[in-house]
Amino acid sequence: MPDKETVSSLKALKSRQTSRLKRVRVSVSGVVQGVGFRPFIYRLASSLGLAGYVMNLPWGVLIEAEGEEGELNELILRIPREKPPLARISSLEFSFLDRSLIDLGTFTIAKSAAGGELSPAVPPDISTCEECRAETLQPGARRYLYPFTNCTNCGPRLTIINALPYDRPDTTMKGFEMCDACRGEYESPGDRRFHAQPIACPDCGPHVELWDCNGKRLADRGDAMAMAAELILRGEILAVKGLGGFLLVANATDEKTVVGLRKRKRREEKPLAVLFPSLDVTREYCEVSPMEERLLTSPESPIVLLKKRYDKGKGKGKGKGKGLAEAVAPGNPYLGAMLPYSPLHLILSEKTGIPLIATSGNLTDEPICIDNSEAVRRLSGIVDFFLVHTRPIARYVDDSVARVILGREMVVRRARGYAPLPIRHSAEKMPRVMGVGGHLKNNIALSLGRDVFVSQHIGDLETLEARDAFLQTIADLTRLFDYRAEVVACDMHPDYFSTVWARKNGAPVIPVQHHHAHIASCMMENELDGRVLGVAWDGTGYGTDGTVWGGEFLLADYTSFDRVAHLKTFRLPGSERSVKEPRRSALSVLYET
Repeated sequence: MPDKETVSSLKALKSRQTSRLKRVRVSVSGVVQGVGFRPFIYRLASSLGLAGYVMNLPWGVLIEAEGEEGELNELILRIPREKPPLARISSLEFSFLDRSLIDLGTFTIAKSAAGGELSPAVPPDISTCEECRAETLQPGARRYLYPFTNCTNCGPRLTIINALPYDRPDTTMKGFEMCDACRGEYESPGDRRFHAQPIACPDCGPHVELWDCNGKRLADRGDAMAMAAELILRGEILAVKGLGGFLLVANATDEKTVVGLRKRKRREEKPLAVLFPSLDVTREYCEVSPMEERLLTSPESPIVLLKKRYDKGKGKGKGKGKGLAEAVAPGNPYLGAMLPYSPLHLILSEKTGIPLIATSGNLTDEPICIDNSEAVRRLSGIVDFFLVHTRPIARYVDDSVARVILGREMVVRRARGYAPLPIRHSAEKMPRVMGVGGHLKNNIALSLGRDVFVSQHIGDLETLEARDAFLQTIADLTRLFDYRAEVVACDMHPDYFSTVWARKNGAPVIPVQHHHAHIASCMMENELDGRVLGVAWDGTGYGTDGTVWGGEFLLADYTSFDRVAHLKTFRLPGSERSVKEPRRSALSVLYET
């Protein structure tokens, strides 16, 4: 036993060592939940020898770390430099604290806490990463051909979240108890599934089932996938439940099948999206630039509009594969192409080996189905079979559509992979404004601070189902983010469903002229301030004089505009019928001129 003098010396040394330690609190907001941020902080802090904890809060992530000042400064500097690729930091604030408050000991991931103002930085759904893709296709692997393989770096997010902060008990995965093997991965800091909330395997996770058109179960698990692939190759049309809802899937090389799908879906000419098995097969049918390749293989994995490749003018791929059916995109020089973005799509593509039609699971102008029984009720007249699964979908999210123009990526339809990530504006201070969109291609936007959070694509508010989806999206977002709008912005047209809702909502309303809204959104997307000359060729919009405008030249900023030029006006015989029967407009233009 050491003598009193030795003990006293050791205590003095420990006191001097302890006095050199400092403690810092770091608050990080943005897209920092569901993207592997806490495991990243854990590994970084541990490598620096720091003690403390990291935890999710409704507004973001809180870090408290204790150590020497140099290591704490390094932690703060390395967070934005080395953050996970899918994380987006809106703000990082830190302050040094009195170390004597708590003895932190080691570094841990603490349990998430509720309370405080919510920040709607909800992570989007992320396409399957290369590691999970390889694991899904590796014979003998625990998750071989498992349709729900995922890790911290990929998988469902927005489509499974019920509440913030993002933790498994607040997702649609709460009903699936982790097995011992998954629990070990989930709790192991060195594993890529460390704190991956949707973690699952064949022993404990969701599974697929094959149903007939009446909802009778025919097969499940691996047998269901194998039978589904055989049915597709045989020319049958399937409704397949994916990440954010059902897709209608069929053989894209079979003309008869594609024509039949068009008739059943009531979609006459609008192009149908094609799911290609791989990038190489995509190149057989389409021209793919390096920028388009980046889009196709990105974590967002949208549908990308690509130029068709032609073989003697017949629209067939130049590779070994059979040509696509002409009915896929009749008379259109472009194809909407995408790659498998979930293990389920990957397995179907592997088993069929052909390009597949993968279009929204709905009738034209209706939202896509997300519930198994709802799909049978609404789609049984369109499809022959259903490939469903047992993981509930919290909200429907359609596929995003993007293209490359003049070397720049442009998102045409903002949904899976992008929504509800924020767009930042330049205003220093702005009230909480909810934008409820127009009548066509509708979506919802919420402003919070300097960020505008845009919902997934809702679509045209033509049908009762679409209008219900509009109301559900508003209710869903305001509940999820505990959001109360101070002002509602709507289209100037008095009869649009979104405008009528806005005027009944109770909050002050700002009516916005349709073409001015387009120009202002282009200004924001391109980070322009001041006054611009905006040219809007976006069809028709209700004008400030009570007439229908179209083809507008507006000298505008974000809050006002002057109409400096426009196309010559003409009457619309039959009002909206002229939009769907262009011959009426043509006759009217001839009359006016």
